Amino acid sequence: MTSARFVDHRLGDIDLHLFNEGTHRRLWEVLGPQPVTNGVRFAVWAPNARAVAVLGDWNGWNSIGMEPNGSSGVWSVVVDNARPGHHYKFLVTGEHGREVLKADPMARRSELPPGDSSIVPDDTEPFAWQDADWMLRRQATLQGLRPMRIYEVHASSWRRDLSHWDDLAEHLSKHVAELGFTHVELLPIAEHPFGGSWGYQTTGFFAPTARLGDPDGFRRFVNRLHCDGIGVILDWVPAHFAKDSWSLGRFDGTALYEHEDARRGEHPDWGTFIFNTGRTEVRNFLVNNALYWLDEFHIDGLRVDAVASMLYLDYSRDDGAWIPNEHGGNENTENVSFLQEVNTVVGATFGDVMMIAEESTAWPKVTAPADSGGLGFSHKWNMGWMHDSLAYAHREAVHRRYHHGELSFNMLYTYGERYVLPLSHDEVVHGKGSLLAKMSGDDWQKFATLRLLYGWQWSMPGPPLLFMGCEYAPWSEWSEARGLDWSLAEHAPHAGAATLVRELNRLSELHAALWVHDTNSDGFEWLDAGDAEHSIYSFLRHGRPNDASVAVTANWTPVPRHGYRLGVPTGGNWQVVLDTDATQFWGGGLRDGSHSPSVMTAKAQPAQGQPCSIEIDLPPLAMLWVVPENR
Repeated sequence: MTSARFVDHRLGDIDLHLFNEGTHRRLWEVLGPQPVTNGVRFAVWAPNARAVAVLGDWNGWNSIGMEPNGSSGVWSVVVDNARPGHHYKFLVTGEHGREVLKADPMARRSELPPGDSSIVPDDTEPFAWQDADWMLRRQATLQGLRPMRIYEVHASSWRRDLSHWDDLAEHLSKHVAELGFTHVELLPIAEHPFGGSWGYQTTGFFAPTARLGDPDGFRRFVNRLHCDGIGVILDWVPAHFAKDSWSLGRFDGTALYEHEDARRGEHPDWGTFIFNTGRTEVRNFLVNNALYWLDEFHIDGLRVDAVASMLYLDYSRDDGAWIPNEHGGNENTENVSFLQEVNTVVGATFGDVMMIAEESTAWPKVTAPADSGGLGFSHKWNMGWMHDSLAYAHREAVHRRYHHGELSFNMLYTYGERYVLPLSHDEVVHGKGSLLAKMSGDDWQKFATLRLLYGWQWSMPGPPLLFMGCEYAPWSEWSEARGLDWSLAEHAPHAGAATLVRELNRLSELHAALWVHDTNSDGFEWLDAGDAEHSIYSFLRHGRPNDASVAVTANWTPVPRHGYRLGVPTGGNWQVVLDTDATQFWGGGLRDGSHSPSVMTAKAQPAQGQPCSIEIDLPPLAMLWVVPENR
């Protein structure tokens, strides 16, 4: 018979003090299940509960009462014979006597959905990481000394036949390396009950989803990718959480993790609870959650979801459905302070990881340091670039001349933040259609325009992000239920798109001018941004003193332009290294013949503000990259 011993079960006074004041930095080693001699100590924060008990596999789910740790709000007990692998829950009695079974908010392992129990993890032996070389050099990406090209992945549906982290690591790592991406970004992998939420409605913030294995399986996944030279970014969701009765909501019978008032505590779009970051312990829970993924799983960056919804009290709310802040405004000052805190703490603790904001408004200084009034993120998704580029590519080519400024507008603000250029999952789901389907024209023009769009994305300032499967230009939008259509690789138009993505990544690695000055205007120079009549853009990307510049032209009409005069900064021979119309990409191959040489000699004939120029044939709906020969 399992017994509970009420000795040595209390947490240390320093741990409790740091937690209550919001400055604990390793909370996952204090709350939740912790191994002790001959058993496990369980500890949970439930300050307004009348009583708390723990139930589990060790004794047939008979409740064992827990004791409060002074006035800290934390309850704890040591259970003899509790072991790794045992399922458990807390029985929380609220102030009115109502008993509710709850999963552990600090559970580091969870039951496979639809099960909802917490599981005691096996922490007896530390994980044997083999990625020391990667960890030493990853700071170069944050410092802008190495390029970043991101492949966004929903882990459970990338390949439906892969059911474990180990299998996914083997195949995904190979695919990403062959395509030439430097990082994968995983949609949230913290435990979530409904697969159709893709992880954005979380219940187990400290538990990697059991859909693909145990926590060490996820560690092996990260370790494998790191050893193969691929970074891992994780989507993180501190904005809200799922309302499932066994989760965080009304945890101790009161609105503990969420705001009491629905105008602050519930999200009208997503049917979720919103974290009350004005409560010290809740902030500490979330800050520790960020540190946990970065520390325990060697994650290289967190992409923070739905930041805009956190910044504005009236986000997606009608008049009268929101409460102004203490100054009468719509800014969520508590969340602003929380975001500044988590970014500051992460930066001070690690210093070599990225914090990326998905923020869709013009909130100022998102990537400026918190001590200068910014939010403290390292990067921000450029949602404006994404929207404008897709809108332009969707227009019929004959109408683009009237919307020429849409495509260049982002250059008016691109150096105000440190941007990532996303073509993400959000653009290919829920009736939005695939990227290919969004393009205008007949089938050939759709493929050509999409290839041109990819070239545009890779040539503009800011690391590119592409959602999984988009390399094959599918006709259908993505669904997590069916995964990706890998048979597209056998069809020339789709295989050509993947070949282009691979070549864009290869050339971006080869030519530093395409990324080394992404965050300052030294790296970009318009040659001609005003040729609306022909819907042609031309610009230069510059690198460091010894880096060759890249001359870029984009013809957004289905009409070839022969003898186009392109300004270049130096004389000598210039070579076409990228042509998105090439037959290897399933293009028309206008330049593949000898009448359009791949190498041209620049003449001392000024053009487009440059001292020299070349004549070049521009294929229809295509982009060219031209560089000095042998550079």
